[in-house]
Amino acid sequence: MTAALATIKTDDVAAIMRDMGRRARAAARQMAMAPTEAKNNALMAMAAAIRAKVPAILAANAEDVAGMKSDNAAPSFLDRLTLTPARIEGMAAGVEAIAALPDPVGEVTSSWDRPNGLHMERVRTPLGVIGVIYESRPNVTADAGALCLKAGNVVILRGGSDSFRTSQVIHEALVEGLVAAGLPGDAIQIVPTRDRAAVGAMLKGLDGAIDVIVPRGGKSLVARVQEEARVPVFAHLEAIVHVYVDGSADLDMAKSLLVNGKMRRTGVCGATETLLIDRSAVESHLVPVVRALIAAGCAIRGDAEVCRRIPEATPALEADWSTEYLDAIISVKIVDGLDEAVAHIETYGSHHTDAIITEDAEAAARFLSEVDSAITVHNASTQFADGGEFGFGGEIGIATGRMHARGPVGLEQLTSFKYRVHGTGQTRP
Repeated sequence: MTAALATIKTDDVAAIMRDMGRRARAAARQMAMAPTEAKNNALMAMAAAIRAKVPAILAANAEDVAGMKSDNAAPSFLDRLTLTPARIEGMAAGVEAIAALPDPVGEVTSSWDRPNGLHMERVRTPLGVIGVIYESRPNVTADAGALCLKAGNVVILRGGSDSFRTSQVIHEALVEGLVAAGLPGDAIQIVPTRDRAAVGAMLKGLDGAIDVIVPRGGKSLVARVQEEARVPVFAHLEAIVHVYVDGSADLDMAKSLLVNGKMRRTGVCGATETLLIDRSAVESHLVPVVRALIAAGCAIRGDAEVCRRIPEATPALEADWSTEYLDAIISVKIVDGLDEAVAHIETYGSHHTDAIITEDAEAAARFLSEVDSAITVHNASTQFADGGEFGFGGEIGIATGRMHARGPVGLEQLTSFKYRVHGTGQTRP
């Protein structure tokens, strides 16, 4: 059935998407009232179903990877798509970790009493129906489905064409878990076609069915979503991540954090893209830190002074300072003090994640305060920019806007709130 739907005609897409929206809205009413036990049971059943489907998931993934290779995709994109038994186990364990998290729905986040005797409460509620549009990463199917479920939401997933087969099989496991727990199978739906018209339909809101859109993918996808969406969007356009090495930075720490932040996984949004070194640290830190990056396989795009000191460096162009490489490349610039570092980040950054390496508590405090990014880091790898590492049990994405969801979008960010007012017969004069 799914394979057949993948080839449906474009003129059928609108009708299919409207039907998905209707079913999602109907399921949302049930999910908003679903007890914590039922949601947790569904999540545990999902994890078991994922493990049971390892052979099927790997087989589907092998087909997807072969297709991407035939298109001469970059290694970073292949890495995002490729699943292994260990990565699938991590996916299942991640779903179980979400089950273990506190249920945010119904949590009273604030309460107070008014002079007239009214008792006020602000209470977390589900957002409703969330549309998630993503590319390459089939694990997003499980992460997004599980997080939306635990927060009492319904989700409509639109995976990338390159991960279509893999995502469909993972989705089957999620639906098995829902049904096993007595929850509506329509609570987690996946778009059954590669046709890009489905994305357009979701961005229009499916006749009011979708409450928020979360894109996970490249710059072109996110830009399209932000430009065309008629519903709120939680997203980041790109992640131009900076690390500023202050004059007081511990050299061994700087080398370790830069190599990890850049090279652990170059294709993730927390990967370091630009290194800023304070002029006071040039003599002691520049060559050792950059040599450590080169030894790890990283190419260097440097300013004039960096190129004079590092023969292997390529002169940086103006565009390098605003480039998200997602590859084993880093731009390196020498700056005159914290003020210039912050100014550079403000000019070229993306408000995603930026870090300082320093032993100076005052410099750290200023950086963390003055850099207007969703995540600011002191003496740690930028690759901790991840909801799982924050203890959120995973994330549906990272947002750089200024709505209530900023930084890793986890369970709490997938809820809204309402006010409950308790009285004893008060009337307003």
